[in-house]
Amino acid sequence: MATSSTPSAPNTRTALVVGAVGLAVTALGFLVAPTQHVATSYLVGFSFCTAIFIGMLLWVLIHHIFDAGWSVVPRRQLEHGLSAFLPLAVLFLPLLISAWVKPGLIWPWMDASHPLHGGHGTIGEDVLYVKKAGFLSLKMFTGMSVAFFAIWIWLSSRLRGASFAQDKDGDIKWTLKNRVTAAMGIPLVALSLTFAAIYWMKSLEYHWFSTMYGVWFFANCMRAALAVLVFIMIWLLNRGDYRGVVNTNHWHSVGTLSHAFTIFWAYVTFSQYFLIWNANVPEETFWYNLREINNSDGLPNQWKWVGMVILFGHFFLPFLYLLSYRLKSTPRGLRFISFAILATILIDLCYNILPSLKNEDGDPLPFLSLNLVWVLSSVVGVGGFCVWAYLRSFATAGAKLIPIRDPRIAESLTYHEATAPEAAPAPSSSH
Repeated sequence: MATSSTPSAPNTRTALVVGAVGLAVTALGFLVAPTQHVATSYLVGFSFCTAIFIGMLLWVLIHHIFDAGWSVVPRRQLEHGLSAFLPLAVLFLPLLISAWVKPGLIWPWMDASHPLHGGHGTIGEDVLYVKKAGFLSLKMFTGMSVAFFAIWIWLSSRLRGASFAQDKDGDIKWTLKNRVTAAMGIPLVALSLTFAAIYWMKSLEYHWFSTMYGVWFFANCMRAALAVLVFIMIWLLNRGDYRGVVNTNHWHSVGTLSHAFTIFWAYVTFSQYFLIWNANVPEETFWYNLREINNSDGLPNQWKWVGMVILFGHFFLPFLYLLSYRLKSTPRGLRFISFAILATILIDLCYNILPSLKNEDGDPLPFLSLNLVWVLSSVVGVGGFCVWAYLRSFATAGAKLIPIRDPRIAESLTYHEATAPEAAPAPSSSH
């Protein structure tokens, strides 16, 4: 296929059906399992999918703010991915509605009458909650969540609109417009993803303190987006769309960035753990204690071993694997590690969210439980509709396969390709 043509339309119906089936299975869970368990599992699946597309948005913004050349070709697929924010906003509604209809179902602090563990009063009487009540209120939660999606959808619309318009007229003004959007957008996305992580995940244990939580979520967003981009590029390569368009250096750059953010994630995660361990403050250490030992008998629980899986699978495996130039420079090599990264990001989110579900003794419910079924069905359901949005944009947005009239498209297409040196002029002979 010529790179200047509009790509052939893929089948979007399959993704829609898969998404509907996934959500149907999750809905069935409400009939056979405790409502709180299924709703919290849905939060895991939703957060996983949202992380992917926040990462895509950030990569597009970073591309424009640095006026990058090599990433012009894959940028178009990230732009198509930004169309997923609208269905994500719709799919957030079940979480928002549950917060209003049954406060405390997912986030205990929403129900001030909810008894504290051990029978020491209610949440409304808890000093730590009272100090945070201005921030942790249902109205604030709702307003902030609406603001998050408004920011993400607005920025995505501006970036996509300008990029697709440039395909038609090739005007440099669209590049400059997106650079301005990036300058505004990066701090907005940084703040919104941080507060989203705090409201949606960290506040499940509102006693807990951590200044690194938003940065941890940011690192996972960036890694998830790169992993999904690898699969998109492989899909386009298999279709024939990317043959002669991407080369070894494109794959190598994606792999190198994935390696860099693997190290960054490890730095942030270790720093959070080390600072909390070193300070040894009960309002901080309990979060990790809950994920290592049971309160009732002091024995290790399943979450301790999940933590070990995250340590080795989310850091050591990709870190050592991506040291190899060969493995991070080929589609086959990146396919395996991208799948491993996505799997461990999902496990990492489970590790952060699911232990908020506790039994009558205050011990977290085990990782290997029926809740894992609802997590996977939620990922399939929410992910199916996100894939549908991407494919629909790919087929109907009227955009070219690559930003063919971007001023740096030639640099991207010939990224690091060797060029023959110009012949030196022949020396003049003296007589």
